[in-house]
Amino acid sequence: MRNLFKKYDPSFHLFYTYLIAFILLGFTWFLQWILGLIMSILLGIALYYTIRQEQKETVEQEQYIRTLSHRVRKVGEEALLEMPVGIVLYSEDFKVEWTNSYLNQFAEENTLVGKSLDIFSEKLKKAIKEDDHSVSFYMQTRHFHVTIKKEERLLYFLDQTKQVEIQNDYDNHQSVIGIIFLDNYDEITQTMDDTAKSQVNSRVTSILNQWSHQYGIYLKRTSQDRFLAVMNQKILAQLEQAKFEILDEVRELVSDNKNIPLTISFGIGLGGDSLPLMGEWAQSSLDLALGRGGDQVVIKNEEGKVRFFGGKTNPMEKRTRVRARVISDALKQLMQESEQIFIMGHKSPDMDSIGAAIGVLKIALMNDVDAFIVIDKKDLALGVDRLVTEINQTELSEHLITPETALEMVTKSSLTVVVDTHMPSLVAEGKLLSKTEHVVVVDHHRRGEEFIDNPTLVYMEPYASSTAELVTELIEYQSPSLKLNRLEATALLAGIVVDTKSFTFRSGSRTFDAASYLRSKGADTILVQSFLEEDLDTYIMRSHLIERTIIHKDNIAIARADPGQVFGAVAIAQTADTLLTMKNIDASFVISERSDGRVGISARSIGDVNVQLIMEQMNGGGHLTNAATQLSDMSIQQAYEQLIEIIDQSIEGGDE
Repeated sequence: MRNLFKKYDPSFHLFYTYLIAFILLGFTWFLQWILGLIMSILLGIALYYTIRQEQKETVEQEQYIRTLSHRVRKVGEEALLEMPVGIVLYSEDFKVEWTNSYLNQFAEENTLVGKSLDIFSEKLKKAIKEDDHSVSFYMQTRHFHVTIKKEERLLYFLDQTKQVEIQNDYDNHQSVIGIIFLDNYDEITQTMDDTAKSQVNSRVTSILNQWSHQYGIYLKRTSQDRFLAVMNQKILAQLEQAKFEILDEVRELVSDNKNIPLTISFGIGLGGDSLPLMGEWAQSSLDLALGRGGDQVVIKNEEGKVRFFGGKTNPMEKRTRVRARVISDALKQLMQESEQIFIMGHKSPDMDSIGAAIGVLKIALMNDVDAFIVIDKKDLALGVDRLVTEINQTELSEHLITPETALEMVTKSSLTVVVDTHMPSLVAEGKLLSKTEHVVVVDHHRRGEEFIDNPTLVYMEPYASSTAELVTELIEYQSPSLKLNRLEATALLAGIVVDTKSFTFRSGSRTFDAASYLRSKGADTILVQSFLEEDLDTYIMRSHLIERTIIHKDNIAIARADPGQVFGAVAIAQTADTLLTMKNIDASFVISERSDGRVGISARSIGDVNVQLIMEQMNGGGHLTNAATQLSDMSIQQAYEQLIEIIDQSIEGGDE
C-alpha cells in the first residue's frame, strides 16, 4: 500500500473516479431512469469541463516551455557574445576563425578573424603545440589566463589583471631583512686615532643614511662594523635594478693615510614565513658574501635560490697570520685523531690542486699518519702529467691511489681533506665525502652556492693567490722538523706560479712570502718551467683559436673553436690568458669542445668585469678575474649565444 501512495498519479485516479461514477450511474438507470438521466447530464457537463481544463493547462505548459527555451537560448547568446570572457575558435594552422565581441576590443582593425594566434602572444601557440592546458601572459596592459581546449580548438581568455595586481601588491609589501657588514673596517681603523676613526664612521654612516632615506629603508647600526636594514620586496627590486650602486659609493671612501678602499657586504633574506627565519637567511647570505671575498650582495629566498651582485674588487689581503696558525694546529689535531687521511682535489687536477695535495700529504706524513692522494691518472691537465711522472720516480708514488682504491680502503674514522675546490660535484671522488666522519676544506676560490655539507674544518681565503699558498703557510706552522724535499717544494711553487700567471695576477705580499719559503726549501724554478712547457702543435692550435676571436662591447674578446675541434682545459685557459694581454681587452672568453663531449668556457678579466658572476650563471664558478664552466648537451653556437646574453645582462653600459 505504501508503494502505491509513492506512485500516486492524479490522472490515473481521475480515470478510476469516472469509472466508478459510470458504474453507479448504471445502477441508478436500472433503479430509476429519471434520476439516472439527470445524473448523466451532470456527469457529462463535469466531464466536458474537466477535459477542457486539461487541454488549457497543456497549452499553457507548452507555451511556458517555448518561452523558457527562448530565454535560455537568448541568455546563451548574450553570455557567449557579451560576457567579459574572451572566446576564440582557431584553425589547424593556428589562425583565428571566430571570437566573441569581448576580444575584438583588442583588435586594431575591429576584427581578429584571420590573424595568427601570435597576435595575442607568442607563448600561446607554443603552449598549444606542447599540449599545455593553460598559459598566462600580458596582452597590452592586461594579464590573461588562457584555458586551452585543443581537441575543440577552443580558447577561453580570463582577465586576471586585478588579481595579479593584488598579488603583486601583496608581494611588494612582504618584509625583507638585510645585514650590512663593513668588510675591512678593522684593518683600516686599527692604527687610527680616535679622531680619524670617528671621521670614517661619520662618513660611512652619512652615506648609508642618505642611501636608506632615498629608498625608504629602515637602517640601524648595531655595532661598529654592522648595520641592520629592513625593507620590502618592492624596495629590493629597485635596489636590484640599480645594481646596488651603494657598493660603489662606499668603495670610493679611501682612507687618507692608507689609500685602502672601504668595502661593504650585504646579506639579504626574504620570502620566509617568519622574521627569525629571514634573519637566519640574511646571516647565511652574509657569510656567503664574506666567503666570496666581500664587496658584494648575496640574496637568498625561501626556495634556496641565491642571487649575487657586486664583487668588483679583489679581496683584501689579511694583515695577520693568526688564522693560518690556528687552522694549522686544528688540522694537525684532526690528523692525529684519524686512522688514515685521503686527500683529493677537483677533477682534471691542475698544478695548484696537485701541489696543495702534496703539501697536505707532507703534513700528514710528518705527523705519522698514513695518507693518500686520490687521483685519476687518466684525467690530468697538461703539465700535471709531467709532475706525476716525476712523483712516480720517488717514494711519494706509493701515496697516489685511484678513487676506486680509496673507496675500498676508507673507514668512518678516516679523514678526508679537499683542496682547491669546495663543490662536491667537482671533487675527484664525491662518495668519499659521506664515508668519513670528518671533512676538511682548504680552498682559495670565492665561495659558491654549492658547498660541501657539514665540513669539520674550513680554511677558505679568497684573498690568497692559490691553494698552494695557503697550504705552504700551514706547513710553516707545523713542527720545525717538517722538511720539504726538492720535488715537494717545487710542486707547491708550481701551483702558485700557474695560478698567479708567474706572479702577475692576485699576488700579495704573502704570496711572495710563501714563494720565498718554498725557494729556501729547494724549490726549483727551472723544474717548474719544464712542467709548464708546451709543444709546438699546441701553440699553433691555440694561435688558430685566437684568429677566430671577435670583440664584443669594444673591450671583451670571445674566441670560439670550430665544431668538432677539441681543446683541453689548459689550452683554452692559456688562450684566454693570451687574449687578456691584448690592448684594450678587459675580459676574455674562450669556448671549445672538450674530450668528454661537453663544451668548456674559460674566462679571464683584469678586474673591471666580474667573470665569476657570469660563469656562475652558466653553472660554473671561480674568481673575479679567473673563472670557467663546462656545459652538457649544448653546442658551441648555443653556448656562445647564451654567453652573449648573460654578458649583455650583466654589463649595461660598461657597468656591472
